[in-house]
Amino acid sequence: MTHAVTRSSRTSRIAAVVGVALLLGLAAAPWWAGRADMRLMGEIFLFLSLATLWNLLAGYAGLVSVGQQAYVGLGGYSLFALTILAGVPAIWAIPLVGLLGALVAVPVAVLIFRLRGAYFAIGTWVIAEVFRLTAAQVSVLGGGSGTSLPADVVRDMAEGRDAREALAYWLALGVAVLVLGLAFAILRSRLGLALTALRDNELAARSLGIDIWRTKFIVYVATAGLTAMIGALIFIQKLRISPDAAFSVNDWTAFVIFIVVIGGIGTLEGPIIGTLVFFALREILADLGTIYLIALGVVAIVVMLRAPAGLWGLIRARTGAELFPISHRVRGETQQGDR
Repeated sequence: MTHAVTRSSRTSRIAAVVGVALLLGLAAAPWWAGRADMRLMGEIFLFLSLATLWNLLAGYAGLVSVGQQAYVGLGGYSLFALTILAGVPAIWAIPLVGLLGALVAVPVAVLIFRLRGAYFAIGTWVIAEVFRLTAAQVSVLGGGSGTSLPADVVRDMAEGRDAREALAYWLALGVAVLVLGLAFAILRSRLGLALTALRDNELAARSLGIDIWRTKFIVYVATAGLTAMIGALIFIQKLRISPDAAFSVNDWTAFVIFIVVIGGIGTLEGPIIGTLVFFALREILADLGTIYLIALGVVAIVVMLRAPAGLWGLIRARTGAELFPISHRVRGETQQGDR
């Protein structure tokens, strides 16, 4: 009997085939789905992307941020500024927004990395509030009441409403694939090993020679840039922006935390499960007003009490399944002559 170390499993190989087929079907949605369905699926993809990025921060790097709405709002306002004031086409503005978000995150990280634990979380929220108050003072972008994308900017994105809806949908799907792909690649790299060690035990990771500050800094800056791009896509869909909407802690952080917690923090599968559960609850209960929010709270409490590792953690504990082949597995192989 010999043993081999591998990452993949039968489950992950089946998941890869199903995932490719699902991706092809989703890419063809403009030909089989209605406009409302595409808007809903686009929103799902954007929330999945935000949840995956927050999971990288909190679930792996230990950076529990309640201020990621800072970069959602920054991305939205940067897109509007580049298109309205600088005349940059909206599609070309999206990568520029990501770069700007990453650049802004550098001095922010240097500042708030001096804080620890609850003070770090509060610090990220304060930074987001500073961004919101600053945006409210920019009169050329509507000040406190906000502004809308000019009609000529919207028309330049694509000819016709159906084409614009399809483009917005494909951009949302593309960024979800990009974020999941990058997260998967990171977690299979040396940086991923460092993040996994941080997730399991920061003190032990430091004793093994891992540069804790550098690792967290890279993850924070990368997630900030991608979050800004997602913010740009969110407000491309909405076509209007205001400080309260762009920097909403409820929409862009509280709901995202809910998704990650119920799905399973510290896993790639968790945000996917959590996003599906969140939108299922929203579609079923949204007409109930405040009862909807109460129901979300009850679900979160029940999941945290019954399955502290989230729904995917519960599934994995019972089945050992892993859709994304990240962990190493020891596989036994029987050679000829072994008995």
